[in-house]
Amino acid sequence: MSSTPVPRIKPPALRPGDVVGIVAPASNVKRDELEAGCEALRRAGYRPFYFDSILEQDLYFAGSVQRRARELEDMFSREEVHAIICARGGYGSNYLLEAVDWNKIKAHPKIFVGYSDLTALLTHLHDVFGLITFHGPMVAKDWAHENGVDLASWQGALSGASAWEPNLGAGSGAIGLVDGSAEGILYGGCLSILVASLGTPYEIHTEGTILFLEDVAAKPYQIDRMLMQLKLGGKLNAVRGIVFGEMRDCFQTANQGYTLEQIVLRIVGELGLPVAFGVRSGHVTTGNITLPIGVRAELSVEGKQVRLRILEAAVAAVSVSSRPAANIS
Repeated sequence: MSSTPVPRIKPPALRPGDVVGIVAPASNVKRDELEAGCEALRRAGYRPFYFDSILEQDLYFAGSVQRRARELEDMFSREEVHAIICARGGYGSNYLLEAVDWNKIKAHPKIFVGYSDLTALLTHLHDVFGLITFHGPMVAKDWAHENGVDLASWQGALSGASAWEPNLGAGSGAIGLVDGSAEGILYGGCLSILVASLGTPYEIHTEGTILFLEDVAAKPYQIDRMLMQLKLGGKLNAVRGIVFGEMRDCFQTANQGYTLEQIVLRIVGELGLPVAFGVRSGHVTTGNITLPIGVRAELSVEGKQVRLRILEAAVAAVSVSSRPAANIS
């Protein structure tokens, strides 16, 4: 696949009262968790909408490949739906890479939010069509739980703030590992999904990026192996900075004689670029931060202090009068 940059597309901003479509491109969804997340979205001022077929199950998937692909296409095509939020991750988004009519998606650019297995779709939409996507909270996971969503970054990313930064100060869990500062395109997602793209037509493009990497319940040696695969595959050669997520439950044993930070520094510590660790986006214990994929950002690391500045709006401004009337109850 060519690495020639494609023109970026910023989806229309999300406003209070907008309809948000809920999709399940990967694993099956539990009704109670889905409804809990939808209720939280209503309290936040949005109007959640989903098709009844979202609750279908085929093995460990949310229904057949065809159902999941058509659901995604339909949500992007519907004028009354202004943003699309994934219900959950799990496994199965890679099946959609060949099943979706991507021209239908391209014709109706919208906010698309998810993480974990959805990394395959987030990066594909950005790499092939230039669509700014969003690594952030999902309905049946983060929205369904108290304090599951970092609302400040959600608003900053989706409402059209021209410059903002997530709170990475004291108590945030974020720490610096390698000093330095760099500017690049914010990009990345779940480490295991990013690595799984290598050698496929959907291989990730990391040149010139502030690369965000996160995962859950992976052993330190597995994190080591995946980072080495990225390094040996040349995917770290032109990266300008690296930000690791919380890396929840990524340990061998409770009393292991080493830290995950030591593991990652063995691989990325000598690359000559700033490295941060512990940014809570994706698989997190609380307050899932929304990170826009495809916008200019600046990473600054000084000692243990970390700042990640988003340097431009991730969405396009819209007026109330430009919104079509929503007929979803």
